[in-house]
Amino acid sequence: MTGFSRADRVGGLIQQLLAELLQRDISDPRLQMATITQVKVTKDLRRARIFFTSSGGREVAEQTAQGFRSATGFIKRHIGPRLGLRYMPELEFFYDESFDHGARIDQLLKSISSSDHGPDRTEH
Repeated sequence: MTGFSRADRVGGLIQQLLAELLQRDISDPRLQMATITQVKVTKDLRRARIFFTSSGGREVAEQTAQGFRSATGFIKRHIGPRLGLRYMPELEFFYDESFDHGARIDQLLKSISSSDHGPDRTEH
């Protein structure tokens, strides 16, 4: 018995197929720098929450989300038959903010580290 549910396996397959589709078949410039970070599928396999990241900040992320929304029909037509499911899940796209949070934390840690080694610190 595997530790992954069917929803997890379907989510992984959607992520793989969508990444391939982005590389080969989608020409929308809003989606060129998008990376799929995670796909969460409901247990009933009716909805897929697709998380993506893109460089360029919040404004670019919103444009990327609009690009995904406009390409939803195209995406469903191309990956639906390859999923082998009775129903194609509804696709919802969300910007994954975890990378932004990680970059902010990294920036804060570097600023703390550089202030600890400043010229006015004396060694004992």
